[in-house]
Amino acid sequence: MNEKKQVGEKAADFVKDGMVVGLGTGSTVYYTLLKLGTFVQQGLSIRGIPSSIQTEKLALELGIPLVSFDEIEQIDVAIDGADEVSSDLNLIKGGGGALLREKIIAKAAKTFIVAADSKKMVNQLGSFPLPVEVLPFGVEMTSKYIQELGGSTKLRQKDGIPYLTDNGHYIVDCSFQDLTHPEVLEKDLNLIPGVIDNGLFVGMADIVITMNANQQIDINLRK
Repeated sequence: MNEKKQVGEKAADFVKDGMVVGLGTGSTVYYTLLKLGTFVQQGLSIRGIPSSIQTEKLALELGIPLVSFDEIEQIDVAIDGADEVSSDLNLIKGGGGALLREKIIAKAAKTFIVAADSKKMVNQLGSFPLPVEVLPFGVEMTSKYIQELGGSTKLRQKDGIPYLTDNGHYIVDCSFQDLTHPEVLEKDLNLIPGVIDNGLFVGMADIVITMNANQQIDINLRK
């Protein structure tokens, strides 16, 4: 059974005719996009805002019409995946490198839906390294300041050189021993000069779609 396919497709059911839809990035939302592409072929009228170049390319291949922020007032629903989801529906995102655009889109959405397979559900965040998007300039100092907050840091590499986001930034993957107060860490990280944003999405997810122990779809609403 492909959990990612099931929860990803279920998320597409929340999209209604006439909506502006934030389109996330990753292996679970891939199935959401495929389903939305089918719906569009069947006559569903939507406009999408992609969170990455990868998603933009796939959406265009599927015939999903795309718009930019200057063409809309707000996003009706945004659908994305997550690397970790805590029991109180806080998230770590950014394993795929698109956290900044994903956060901009999630913030602009009336409803932010996360589709995540059961392996992503945790009691407390922190097993997955926290991605932090940083300016290349001064990355050594920025990493040092992150370490002062209690994190060990590793500059993300691809093919032996620093990984570049769609925005031309670096990503520092950080391990924190204590992530009991993600709302505090999220703000403290963003106060560091050189940090653009980080992969903590605190209090942002309105709905989390996952699978329970009985292999049934679970829909969790933020309290």
